[in-house]
Amino acid sequence: MKKIKYIYWILSVLLFAFYACSTESVDTIKLLKRVVATSSDGASTSTMYTYIGSKIVSIDGVLKHTDFTYDNDLITKIVVFDKQNQLSETIEYSYVGGQLVQVKSLNNYRISYVYNLNGTISFEKFILDSDNPEVKVSHGTLYFQNENLIKTETIADDTPEGTISTSNVSFEYDSKNNPMRNVLGYRKLLDQNQKISLNNSLTSVLISTTTQGDQVTSSAKFYKTAFKYDVDDYPIEEVSETAILDNGTIGYLKTDYFYQ
Repeated sequence: MKKIKYIYWILSVLLFAFYACSTESVDTIKLLKRVVATSSDGASTSTMYTYIGSKIVSIDGVLKHTDFTYDNDLITKIVVFDKQNQLSETIEYSYVGGQLVQVKSLNNYRISYVYNLNGTISFEKFILDSDNPEVKVSHGTLYFQNENLIKTETIADDTPEGTISTSNVSFEYDSKNNPMRNVLGYRKLLDQNQKISLNNSLTSVLISTTTQGDQVTSSAKFYKTAFKYDVDDYPIEEVSETAILDNGTIGYLKTDYFYQ
């Protein structure tokens, strides 16, 4: 009887140790520390991320420096400094009940958000001008699934009379950890597109359509990305032949991720 109790005790200890190790692996929390982007010609640039706890303080890259301001656990202001033209852009974020309801780039644009019962989020974008009233330029809908942004539908409101212009972007994801998922408050920033998703975007398709009377013109662009991951399912390498580069062109880009 004592032998049976001893075996039971040993099995209990082993089971507890296995469960503890498994939990530790699942709950591993990492914050992005550095990103190194390398283009097809071998040129590379580094971007550094700074935090206080899990609150992001700044992102410092070759072309831009970005500072973040919090109110409790919510990001309320981002200031982006362009190192080339020495100009700054201030973006303010407003919330109601912890949900983002407005993004405002001072003297530039404003985006308002409405949360629908079916889980989608409607938005309207206005251009701001110090000399003129704000002008509505587009509206649309954001679609989510499994905490990922899977589709953005946008309808232009500043087209000539009789013209309808739409753009739809759809995303497909892996099941791994987005590098920014643990940054406090970041995933509420709806203007950051697929960066706020829980997982990593593997493909995205942009379909643009313009309708003028009976004439319909459409175009499609396809973007694909491949990842390598560490043992905790965080990306350590991203490679794309269709990356949008800093100069606005499409080309090869390899991105290496480092964490703290």
